[in-house]
Amino acid sequence: SLSAGLDLPGRFLFATLTLMTLIAILVFIEEAVYIYRKIPSSKRSIIIWINAAAPVISTTSCIGMWVPRSTMFTDYTAGIFFAIVIHKFLMMMIKECGGQKVLLRQFENGHFTITTGPCCCCCLCLPRVPITRQTLFWLKLGTFQFAVFRPVLVFLSIVLWTNGNYVLYNLSPKGPALWISCFIGALTLFALWAVGIMFRKVRILLKCKNIIPKFALYQFIVILNHLQTVIINIFATQKIIPCAPPLSSTARGSYISQQLLIMEMFLITVISRVVYRRKYHDLEPPECMAEEPGDKKQTP
Repeated sequence: SLSAGLDLPGRFLFATLTLMTLIAILVFIEEAVYIYRKIPSSKRSIIIWINAAAPVISTTSCIGMWVPRSTMFTDYTAGIFFAIVIHKFLMMMIKECGGQKVLLRQFENGHFTITTGPCCCCCLCLPRVPITRQTLFWLKLGTFQFAVFRPVLVFLSIVLWTNGNYVLYNLSPKGPALWISCFIGALTLFALWAVGIMFRKVRILLKCKNIIPKFALYQFIVILNHLQTVIINIFATQKIIPCAPPLSSTARGSYISQQLLIMEMFLITVISRVVYRRKYHDLEPPECMAEEPGDKKQTP
């Protein structure tokens, strides 16, 4: 078994990381109870979903650490959950503005700046888009498509894996892993782009509702759960992370990624509890808000 193959420092590390995961789960449960009691019902479920992102990733990483053969399933579970959280975060920003109708009234003559990351931050020639019901629909569709297609692609990957056609670390053009990963990457960029466009517009209006630190926490989860994991996996496949019998390079890379995620998600869970602890019913949008250059100042 895994525990029998660990030395004393290894067992201590595994026990410590497991304890951190359990604490993160308890902190989230306590925060969910608080949200359920204090937050209006229209925002309650969305905020609980967003707060659950870090504990869920920490839990799946802990399971993958103890049961190495489950890594593919745990990583995919975390990926599917976070795809839904990205859509929920966009909907939270709309809800915090008072809903779609109020948002459209607030920014009646405003424009969305689409020259933002991660897709078009360098395309300064792109025009600004008027804020209408149709453009809001396209932004919501940009995140919703990821929440729908990511589970479908994960299911396809698992079917191909059980048939022996899908090898996670085989990035050959002839294999399906490369193409599925590229397609998921493109869908991810479009979803993050939609969230970035919305955040850039509402960040001043929602500053009193801690939207900037909330967005920062969301961005940290994106970077750590996706970019960090991809970089470590590349290092492992290129043998930059050396093997240490009985663990291969890819197995060691997976262990390093999971252990880092447990510690990072534990910190994010604790910080999220502080950031989302504010009493939202006491916070109101400012009477006047500063618009981006080129827009007229709006009065709510």
